[in-house]
Amino acid sequence: MEVKVTDTLWHEVEADWLVVGVTESSELTAAQTALDAALGGQFARLRESGDLSGKQEETLAIHDVPGIAAQRLLFIGLGDGANLTLAAYNKVMMTAARKVSGKQDRSIAVVLPDAELDDISLVQCAETLAAAIPVGSAGQDLYRAERDHFEFSSAQIVVPPEQNTAEIADAVQKGAILGEAINLTRELVNRPAEEVFPESIAERAGQIANDVGLQCEVLDEDQLRDENMGSLLAVARGSDRPPRVVVLKHQQGGNDAPTLALVGKGVTFDSGGLSLKPNDSMLTMKCDMAGAATVLGAMTAIARLQLPVNVVGYLGLVENMISGRSYKLGDVLTARNGTTIEVHNTDAEGRLVLADVLSLAVDRGADKLVDLATLTGACVVALGEEITGAFSNDEDWCDSVVNAARNAGELIWQMPMDDHFAELLKSDVADVKNVGPRWGGAITAAKFLEKFVSETPWVHLDIAGPSFASSNKPHREGGATGCMVRTLIELASAQLT
Repeated sequence: MEVKVTDTLWHEVEADWLVVGVTESSELTAAQTALDAALGGQFARLRESGDLSGKQEETLAIHDVPGIAAQRLLFIGLGDGANLTLAAYNKVMMTAARKVSGKQDRSIAVVLPDAELDDISLVQCAETLAAAIPVGSAGQDLYRAERDHFEFSSAQIVVPPEQNTAEIADAVQKGAILGEAINLTRELVNRPAEEVFPESIAERAGQIANDVGLQCEVLDEDQLRDENMGSLLAVARGSDRPPRVVVLKHQQGGNDAPTLALVGKGVTFDSGGLSLKPNDSMLTMKCDMAGAATVLGAMTAIARLQLPVNVVGYLGLVENMISGRSYKLGDVLTARNGTTIEVHNTDAEGRLVLADVLSLAVDRGADKLVDLATLTGACVVALGEEITGAFSNDEDWCDSVVNAARNAGELIWQMPMDDHFAELLKSDVADVKNVGPRWGGAITAAKFLEKFVSETPWVHLDIAGPSFASSNKPHREGGATGCMVRTLIELASAQLT
């Protein structure tokens, strides 16, 4: 779907839906006054009656709108415009897109705010809106005969008078690319494990890399053995699906520029192994490859945006299943960097996969590292379903990642990494156990990963909560969310400064 920019007056824009954001301020802007005149004073009457309060995410749809070119009109509340944040604006625009995407072959035009916004610029709004339109109109109903949401036939972003249309057009182009990257991540996570498994993701990654200009390398099972990835290979042993590691390279920063490595956990289905999950806990485990899908989505956008940076994406792909070959409790694994690991829980498999892939990224020259994983339920207990947990061995690098998330309008919170948590992983028979005690589980998991990054500045992002939504909300479809794709792109862009 192409998203275009227009400076046509609001009431003259032709579309099936015209979406207008309204703040809680009772004073009409010049453009709102013109729209009100075209509507015969209806806009002002709705404000005066209290039917259009402007409260954040409140919607009012009008289906028969004589006096303007659009067929239908959706008013949506922006709240207090002076305190509107980028995260809040994204929620508002996602709500609008979801509200009006229930029919096929509908066009949409969305008006950028023309009121004063203290915390965000119109350029930021334009980029966010251009991403929200494709994401909000794409549901998880990939296999249903009767769909709930449909891609718009066309989309326009209406620029307020006397604005720099060219600058906004650049932001819209970037936002549309971000939206497509987020939807790629969502689609991969939403598809079931019978379709999405290590070999199929590797094949899809190769096709996408060819399309967008990334270098792609796929390490098969024999190559993983040659790399001494004993930790990852142990997890994969119980499945009939052989493991893969995919390496995607974007080398546009020059030979002397630093390399950012993005590492994603890709457990395409997690039964828990011999530490078998109960039914309810296993039901959504197709989502356990969200970290790898996020890296793939971000790498496609980085390539399409032609960012002049060096970024390498690593996807560690396995299936954690049960058979006579499954790795067992009490096994001692030897990871790629020589660390020995005593297995106390086969359902703590994601960290075993990441251990070897992080080691590979370090040895291949990563200057800075970020890994993403649906790693622990403990992080969801700590931070809820909306916030990503950040763990790091380097405060400055963690600040950069946290700032990138906030600039992208995504929620994140840094967690402690005190040394006493590492003590909880000590083993009597090996260098380390793969789990600690019940308490502080998200932190002990991060301290485990820290053993495989050497001295490289590293941030671990636990996306177990925000990567997969358990139910629909007005601003968000249930299922995969594509969280942290925007953050990774923002982080890669920040390497230019």
